[in-house]
Amino acid sequence: MTKSLKFKCLMLLGSLFSAYAMANPKAVPSEAATTPLAISPYVQVKHPDWAKDAVIYQINTRQFSKEGTFNAAAKQLPRLKKLGVDILWLMPVQPIGEKNRKGSLGSPYSVKDYLAVNPEFGTKDDLRKFIDAAHQLGMYVILDWVANHTAWDNNLITSHPHWYARDWKGDFRPTPWWDWHDIIELDYNQPELRRYMIDAMIYWVKDIGFDGFRADVAGFVPLDFWEQLRPELDAIKPVFMLAEWETRDLHAKAFDATYGWSWYEAAHQIAQGHADVNKLYVYYSWNERHYPQDIFRMLGVSNHDVNAWEQTEFKAFGPALPAFMALSVVGEGIPMIYNGQEAGNEKQLAFFERDPIVWREHKNGDLYQKLFALKKANSALWNAGWGARMTPVFNSQPNQVLSFVRQNDKNKVFAVFNLSKERLQVSFKDKLYQGQYQDFHTGKSTTLTAETKLELAPWSYQILSQQR
Repeated sequence: MTKSLKFKCLMLLGSLFSAYAMANPKAVPSEAATTPLAISPYVQVKHPDWAKDAVIYQINTRQFSKEGTFNAAAKQLPRLKKLGVDILWLMPVQPIGEKNRKGSLGSPYSVKDYLAVNPEFGTKDDLRKFIDAAHQLGMYVILDWVANHTAWDNNLITSHPHWYARDWKGDFRPTPWWDWHDIIELDYNQPELRRYMIDAMIYWVKDIGFDGFRADVAGFVPLDFWEQLRPELDAIKPVFMLAEWETRDLHAKAFDATYGWSWYEAAHQIAQGHADVNKLYVYYSWNERHYPQDIFRMLGVSNHDVNAWEQTEFKAFGPALPAFMALSVVGEGIPMIYNGQEAGNEKQLAFFERDPIVWREHKNGDLYQKLFALKKANSALWNAGWGARMTPVFNSQPNQVLSFVRQNDKNKVFAVFNLSKERLQVSFKDKLYQGQYQDFHTGKSTTLTAETKLELAPWSYQILSQQR
């Protein structure tokens, strides 16, 4: 085809299209005629209202008291209420497998019977009484659930061996690449297993009284299983679901909360001198742009994994510990503390043996109690969609100082953290922070203006709040 012929063909097609458009104006899209597309909310989970300003507290029943029982733990519930705790996370309560167990007592995450209670902790009636006592104090209790794997001697192995994953030899297998030799993996390609697991979880909510679950290694279990589970639990009562995982997709239809592992990693590296504040800027940027606002990301300076296998928060954070404790509460996210932190427990707790916490009055407990009271009194600091986003306030020391505002129509909080070992003088570069506040540490009134400069000691912080 010659160039002239091609040109004539294109001209003819253009004329035909123009004629068609004039005869059928609705068939041709235009900016004015285009109908806007509906936007469905990404988060379809309905969070329980009681979680709006909640704080999570993890209980390792074996180490929580000298007795290591539910009844002994119940005696401490008034103290936890006074501390400001709302959601009690009980580590697994089921009997522990004996075959290939670790240590003399084994790991609570090696479940021998999903429907029974470990006699080490007490009876089902004891557990019900513990939950009832928590409910009477206005607290809620979630159960640590191990869906990915069971003990080698779980009762399902003999009754339903086809529910288990196999290795290349056809044998039961622990989770690949980990040293979890005391457990073997389940196979969620089996529909009957899914029905059993959902029914078992319903039992602990409906019959025992739990208010939700913390899902162990949630990302190792297919997402669609969790999405099948959530509506059945919500049909019983409002529940709170925490996933031990860090990904956005779990929030859409299954979980209220996920782990903020990358926050912990950034905080730890800064405290150890291996990174500066830019590491947190990356976390908070992803938190705002990749994750929806109406979710919970759990933040804390310790948990049973860190304490048992890595190091205590005292070793991990050193003199930076109070600052990161405070940031975990006043920044976006749901704060969590591991039992013993409020007592200043400085040793790693044994995980497979009895090693009771030595309880004492400690400044960490006083700080947490004061921080939690601040959180509950300032709706800008509440969780998920109830609270306000963090808006950065740019300052003169951006590599060492994190500063931000959280505000809504009722409250405003301006927070400044010197996350370095240097004494610094800091000024600020916009008007957002200006105003009259109450100082968190002193309770005194203070006014910030364009000329304000703050003197910050190493690893110190200021939290200023106002009623609007």
